[in-house]
Amino acid sequence: MRRPILISLLLSIPLLAQSGPASSGSNPPGATPKDIRTVAKDGQVAIPKLALYLNSPALDTRIEVVKQLTELGGKDSLDPLIAATHDPDPEMQMRATDGLVNFYLPGYVRQGPGASISRVGASIKAKISDSNDQVVEGYVTVRPEVVQAIGQLASHGTGMEVRAGACRAVGILRGKAAIPDLVEALRTKDNTVMYEALVAIRKIGDPEAGPKIVYLLRDLDDRIQSVAIETAGLLQAKEGLPALRGIVASPRGSKAERSALNAIALMPEPVDRVLLQRYIASKDERLRASAVEGLGRIGDPGDRAAIDKVWKDDDKMPPRLASAFAITLTGDVNLAENAPFRYLLNTLNSAAWRDTASAYLIEAARRPAILAALRQPLETGTKDEKIQLARILAVSGDSTAVPWLDKLSRDPDSALAQEGLRALRSLKARL
Repeated sequence: MRRPILISLLLSIPLLAQSGPASSGSNPPGATPKDIRTVAKDGQVAIPKLALYLNSPALDTRIEVVKQLTELGGKDSLDPLIAATHDPDPEMQMRATDGLVNFYLPGYVRQGPGASISRVGASIKAKISDSNDQVVEGYVTVRPEVVQAIGQLASHGTGMEVRAGACRAVGILRGKAAIPDLVEALRTKDNTVMYEALVAIRKIGDPEAGPKIVYLLRDLDDRIQSVAIETAGLLQAKEGLPALRGIVASPRGSKAERSALNAIALMPEPVDRVLLQRYIASKDERLRASAVEGLGRIGDPGDRAAIDKVWKDDDKMPPRLASAFAITLTGDVNLAENAPFRYLLNTLNSAAWRDTASAYLIEAARRPAILAALRQPLETGTKDEKIQLARILAVSGDSTAVPWLDKLSRDPDSALAQEGLRALRSLKARL
């Protein structure tokens, strides 16, 4: 296999006489991994020297270069790492991808796909962890060239492990420009690649990508179908509603039924009201929850009595939180202790349920009256409530929330101040 010739990179780096690490003056291609580690001891100033060795014919030397570039970090490491993504070797591609993500999300290299690589000849195997919830902060700006390079690996990387890892990396970096590459990755028919591509599309959250994944709602693999259904709902891909209604009518199993009804509930049309009303009395608490929140989004006054009944009588958390959300959507922002809006806020203190309550409040806060009602709890709430509310405002706040977060960023509690500053930066970047 022909080694890469990084002409553009080399032209940008001044050639150094006697640039090899050994005293014999050997040229760069003759270096060993040990030599590379010796060069790297000079720190950031060694990056231009290290970049020269990306043309070494020895694979173990090139791999060591990527490892050292990743460890050194810094903005000067980005161009060499981008160049390394063009290396034909799959391990080089995967390690370069991890290195690029690590620049924006420090520590990723210790848990990314490159951390568990094993080789069998020219092929590699890497375990991609099941946990896939990492994303960079909203205020982080990723260089377009980084997204482009990783996107190319997502669609055309050497091997499915490389493509899967690149798909995950695109999602972590919220690389919207690489969505066409993720859509291309879905055509590999490799379940791991498809799963990672769908999760990445979900993380990026671009509604325009929704119609492009609708065909997967009927995928024969349960895991792919489940994440496709979830993604279609979150992206408001209404083109998928007919298929979702069909799944609810004839599901492969209870998980598919729950996922499909929840997706419908995220983007219900008036015609779905009858379907949702039927599920409000289901024995399955999650189906009841989806039915209630879907009716809340439709907002027909005729459903208020049924929603109130769930709020008062249901003793399970999913439907209770869903009914609190549905009532809040009507504009009921009463902060009395037993009020639904207060219940959502109180649940931000629960490690088990705060994510659900936060998701409801993120959506509700897009309505001006509800957003305005969050100002008081941001000032008077518990520490956990303030932290979660700061994150909610970072996603759904408008310019009116800037002074609230600015005040929180100067809180005497350093943890709150840090959270307030982070949220303020994300909000300003979004605005």
